[in-house]
Amino acid sequence: MKFVISRDALLKPLNLVAGVVERRQTLPILANILLVVEGDRVSLTGTDLEVELVGRVVLPGPAVESGEVTVPARKLVDICKSLPEGSDIEFSSAENKVTVKSGRSRFTLSTLPAREFPNVEESMGTHQFTVKQGQLKRLIDRTSFAMAQQDVRYYLNGMLWELESKQIRVVATDGHRLAMCTLQSDLNIAETTQIILPRKGVLELARLLLDEEADIAVVVGSNHIRTTTDEFTFTSKLVDGKFPDYERVLPRSTDKTVLGSRKELREAFSRTAILSNEKYRGVRLKLTDGSLEIVANNPEQESAEEVVSVDYTGESLEMGFNVGYLLDVLGVLSGEQVKFSLADPSSSALLEESESGDSLYVVMPMRL
Repeated sequence: MKFVISRDALLKPLNLVAGVVERRQTLPILANILLVVEGDRVSLTGTDLEVELVGRVVLPGPAVESGEVTVPARKLVDICKSLPEGSDIEFSSAENKVTVKSGRSRFTLSTLPAREFPNVEESMGTHQFTVKQGQLKRLIDRTSFAMAQQDVRYYLNGMLWELESKQIRVVATDGHRLAMCTLQSDLNIAETTQIILPRKGVLELARLLLDEEADIAVVVGSNHIRTTTDEFTFTSKLVDGKFPDYERVLPRSTDKTVLGSRKELREAFSRTAILSNEKYRGVRLKLTDGSLEIVANNPEQESAEEVVSVDYTGESLEMGFNVGYLLDVLGVLSGEQVKFSLADPSSSALLEESESGDSLYVVMPMRL
């Protein structure tokens, strides 16, 4: 194998592909990325057996010699980063080594046989559709913060994708809050399909969606999802489990509506959060006609109080919430105003944009 490529053209796909590679591996070859050179194209593949990412780069001219080899991911990234911008890199392999040359620099890396590199199985897709990268990124950005991280209910450590005729809906919940975003599309699906994308798959996919106006093709299979752009092919296994019925979590009998400035509320919550209990992050909301009082206390007997003017008329209400959950929602919503729909101190709050938005958020109350 022998080819020449510019450092800058190689670095972007190399960084993304190396991001999939786990730092702690069960198999030594999983610390490597697979380089395959054919004609005027080089492809780079990284995997941790759950997700796989293939990046493609077009060479300035046809490769001197085609071939395939696996090289240590982190070391190759560090070498390429350390070389000067605008420089060219020459790769060549012989026996069990790859030589990387650029200017007066020369590095020799040990390799492992390409035939041993694991391949994520190819199974037939049941559904296929194409969306704009920006649309898919919005769905993920608006909901991914609510995914669980290491919950024993493993199906919560991921994101539900629900495909219906004319719409794609994604839902994430950790049992304390729920985020939902819906995209109207021209999907033609006979029956509703639900899949759960694992947490790592969601986060890696979001990193790839850099060109908002470009298309991304999505293929959903029985146990995997594959997304393809001109530069990448990303494959992730799906979580085998049943996602909870999110419809049952959405508050139905909310009779109190509060409208407030998203920016003012976010700033007020940020300030009171400073003196909230570091472990439980609880704040108390006291709602009266035209105003919302936010109070935080901590075990050191310190307190913070904020009063924000809101659009509300009705009986007064006092509720407790995790301020971190409220700040997460206010951080992803857009628009001038935010709408809270409430019922009583023991019921969940529903948050959304005051104008007809595509996202809904549910936050469970806290006993304070």
